[in-house]
Amino acid sequence: MIPLPLARIAEITSGALSGMADPRAVVRGPVVIDSRDAEPGSLFVAFKGAQVDGHDYAAQAVRAGAVAVLASRPVEVPTIVVPDTTAALAELATAQAAALPRATVIGVTGSAGKTTTKDLLARLTSRIGPTIAPAGNYNNEIGHPLTVLKADADTRYLVLELSARTIGNIADLARIAPPEIGVVLNVGTAHIGVFGGKEAIAKAKGELVEALPPTGVAVLNADDPLVRAMAARTEARVTYFGRGEDAAIRAEELTVDERGRASFSLRTPSGAAPVRLKLYGAHAVDNALAAAAAGYELGLPVATIAAELSQAEPRSRWRMEVTDRPDGVTVVNDAYNANPDSMRAAFEALGVLGQGRRRFAVIASLRELGEDGPALNAEVGRLAGGSGLAGLIVAGPDAGPMLEGARAAAQEAAQSAQTGGPAPGTVIVHVPDAQAAAAELRSWLRPGDVVLIKGPRAMGLERTAELLLGGATQ
Repeated sequence: MIPLPLARIAEITSGALSGMADPRAVVRGPVVIDSRDAEPGSLFVAFKGAQVDGHDYAAQAVRAGAVAVLASRPVEVPTIVVPDTTAALAELATAQAAALPRATVIGVTGSAGKTTTKDLLARLTSRIGPTIAPAGNYNNEIGHPLTVLKADADTRYLVLELSARTIGNIADLARIAPPEIGVVLNVGTAHIGVFGGKEAIAKAKGELVEALPPTGVAVLNADDPLVRAMAARTEARVTYFGRGEDAAIRAEELTVDERGRASFSLRTPSGAAPVRLKLYGAHAVDNALAAAAAGYELGLPVATIAAELSQAEPRSRWRMEVTDRPDGVTVVNDAYNANPDSMRAAFEALGVLGQGRRRFAVIASLRELGEDGPALNAEVGRLAGGSGLAGLIVAGPDAGPMLEGARAAAQEAAQSAQTGGPAPGTVIVHVPDAQAAAAELRSWLRPGDVVLIKGPRAMGLERTAELLLGGATQ
């Protein structure tokens, strides 16, 4: 971050110094919310959560070198006391973003693929200047300002991921670091129960393009009608990416290899270049095209964009991590999160990667789907049960609709094959948690098998992958 004395931080956040805080003491960063991350020169922000109160760890942070604590009540160390630490963190990040002399802010949003696209785009911008991007998916009212506060006077690009849990969230995040380029990937069914419908989700995602200045660029998915319609909501110039001929940045001659990795010709207004992705799943093509479109708007040559996309490997954990065990079992860890759209993409990738092999999957009931939850979970169950798996494990609570859908689809597949009973080798079971799923799989898997692990974040199914891989994923 740009160094600031405590007196200036107190002024920005409308805070008051306490605990014998020296107003001239300078915070040089980082700004942290975990006392274990504190280091000399840092600022510790204390949040009071449902189970843990950061104020209890203020002294520990200062002992580790934090200059002071940003807190909502006085503690017995140098402190800036503010009415609301979340609001104060946003105010501090807003002031820092305004002070960045040369940074171009790029925002990425969408129902799926934000983190992968952000990672690819950050790789591209790093070719032309110092880049700050969030680790993982720091994309909410806490992670977003923390990422902005990592920037300093040398930063040329801020590649930010913006998420929404309700209308207005993205607009609030965009005010912290106003974007000049806004990338909208898709409008899907993630959090549909919170929003109440895809049109409301589109309204929320479109807040990103509404925040762009007339001199900015909106990078929109031409293949998604709800995203394409966002062109009417911005004064910025619009460019499209996609797979159709009307997209300025598009994929031509698309093929997918036996491991589910896509190759294509990246077509731009100034020429084309071949891309061979190391990322798994055909859905990665859309993420690559979105990153390419933003990179092209920044002036990167198409050959450079294609080369960087071809070299990119997953940077954020538990997203289509494919690991081959020594015995030939392939574990696909896509356990970071799940929604109906990402479930479909994951099973499509499994179908390619597992061609000619016994395939298994571990899934769990999806959350935040509102009154459509039972129907959508049953639909995902039908997708899994009808995909030719040798075995399916549904883990965790509220599994009824998913299990019913899976069993119905498996029975239909069996009848279609005229076997008169369960499809040969098909097993569908319910287990309580990630550890039980791993135990069940150990009794099933043989050399050469492939297993997909995919579920909502709350289930922690990455633990299943870790257990299958001997304790840690790559």
